[in-house]
Amino acid sequence: MPVNTDLRSLRSLLFLPATSAHLLARATERGADALVVDLEDSIPPERKAEARPMAAAAVQALAARGATVVLRVNGDPALWRQDLAGLPLEHVCAVMLPKVERTEQIDALAAALAALASAAGHPPPPIAALVETPRGVLAIERIASHPALGALGFGSEDYAGALGVPPEPAALMGPAQTVLTGAHAFGLPCWGLPGSIALVDDLEGLERIVRIGRAIGFTGSVCIHPRQVPVVNRGFSPSDEERAWAARVVAADAAARAGGLGAVLLDGRMIDRPIVERARRWLGTAG
Repeated sequence: MPVNTDLRSLRSLLFLPATSAHLLARATERGADALVVDLEDSIPPERKAEARPMAAAAVQALAARGATVVLRVNGDPALWRQDLAGLPLEHVCAVMLPKVERTEQIDALAAALAALASAAGHPPPPIAALVETPRGVLAIERIASHPALGALGFGSEDYAGALGVPPEPAALMGPAQTVLTGAHAFGLPCWGLPGSIALVDDLEGLERIVRIGRAIGFTGSVCIHPRQVPVVNRGFSPSDEERAWAARVVAADAAARAGGLGAVLLDGRMIDRPIVERARRWLGTAG
C-alpha cells in the first residue's frame, strides 16, 4: 500500500506505545490522520529491547490496515540505531527524532536511513525533528533548513520542563513562534501547541489551546489519548464559516481577474493575492 508522504495534510498524530497491544488493536478506528509508533518516552528503559520487535510488527500491521504510520525513535544514536534495525521503513511516512539541538543529530540519522533504505530498495523516509529545548529553539534556522527534514515539531511539555514552569501559553508562545517561523521559512509543516498536550479530561481547555495553535501557524498536533483526536482534527480544520468565506473570496477573485483587476473589495475588505491564497488553502484542507 502506498505511503502517505503529504506530511502537511496531517492534523492529528496519535501516539501509540509500541508495547501496548490493546491500543494498537483499535488504533485505526480512532480517526487520527497518522499513528505514531513510539519507542521513546512511553517505553521505560528496561523494556526498550522488548519493544523493538513489537514496533516492527506494529508498523507492518498498521500499514496493512491503511494507516499512515510515523515512527518515533530514541534520541540517543546508540538507541535509535537499534530501534531502526529490522524496521520495515518502507511503511513509515516519517521518523521522529526527539530533542534535536544540532544539525549533526539529523545528519547521523539521515545517513543511517539512507543506507537502510538503499539496501532495501526504497527511498528513505523524511525526518520530523522535534524541538523541545531552549538550545533547539536557538538553533532553529540551521535545523529547519536541513534537507532531510519533512516536518518540525515543538515539544511543549519538555520545553516547559526545561524552564521549570507550567506548560502555559505565557511561557510557550515565544519559543513556539520561533519554531513556527523556522518551519514556514523552509516550507515545512509544524506540529505542536503553545500549551499542554496532557489535557485529556479537560477537552474544552485543549480546544482553546488548539485554537491558539492554529491561529499562530501550527499545522497539526500530536495526541496522547484517543479522546483528543476529534478535538485536534476539528481545531486544525477550517470551520463551516471559514469555508464559506473562502469560497466567496475565490469567486470574487475570479471575477476580478476576468475584469482585468488584481484586487477586489469584498465585505469592505480588500482581497488580494495573500488572502486568496489563504482561502484556497482552506478550501483544500481535509474536513
